[in-house]
Amino acid sequence: MRDAYHEELDSIGDSLVEMARLVGSAIGRATAAILDADLKLAESVIEGDEKVDDLQHDLEARAIALLARQQPVATDLRIVVTSLRMSADLERSGDLAQHVAKLTRLRYPARAIPQDLHATILEMGQLAQRLMAKAAEVIVTKDVDLAMQLEQDDDAMDLLHRTLFQHLMDERWKHGIETAVDVTLLGRYYERYADHAVAVAKRVVYLVTGEHADELQPDIQPDIQPVSGVEGA
Repeated sequence: MRDAYHEELDSIGDSLVEMARLVGSAIGRATAAILDADLKLAESVIEGDEKVDDLQHDLEARAIALLARQQPVATDLRIVVTSLRMSADLERSGDLAQHVAKLTRLRYPARAIPQDLHATILEMGQLAQRLMAKAAEVIVTKDVDLAMQLEQDDDAMDLLHRTLFQHLMDERWKHGIETAVDVTLLGRYYERYADHAVAVAKRVVYLVTGEHADELQPDIQPDIQPVSGVEGA
């Protein structure tokens, strides 16, 4: 019975990793779709979010069943409760990737993003994908130092987000109100996506140590740099 119990705990962790990998791929493909006005790719992201939702629902059902049957305590209870919270962060990340894809569909066949903002959006999409890849690694390895690093890495996303607003506030902006609204929303989607990746990593810190990440405050420097290019699925 105990072996089956721990196998079920492990399977919940596996589901979290699969969710993280799916939403990481989704944000990369959604970025490519919006930059290229690729409707087919956008539709694949939109439809693919259903799999992420299904994984979350299944994980929730299994976690609740474990709570009811096994009444876990101490570390095991922390694993179950923290996993439920991480699954919510990952599901929301998938929704945000879907929002990017839906904006592509809304403006098709036009491109939603002006050419002079392509480089910034490209970097935001790539950085979001890398942050989620690191979050997935943290789930697997339970590496607290790596988990704490994500919050520092997220500073790069905040900088890119501010760069978008500098463009919008520039008196030379010539792309109109509708595009300004689209860019504002898009920047928010990427910024929130990165926040959810950070939240996942912070929850792993709590799972491992029993302490909240904000209370540990290690002296860790970021190692993720915005780069050009968006990886595919």
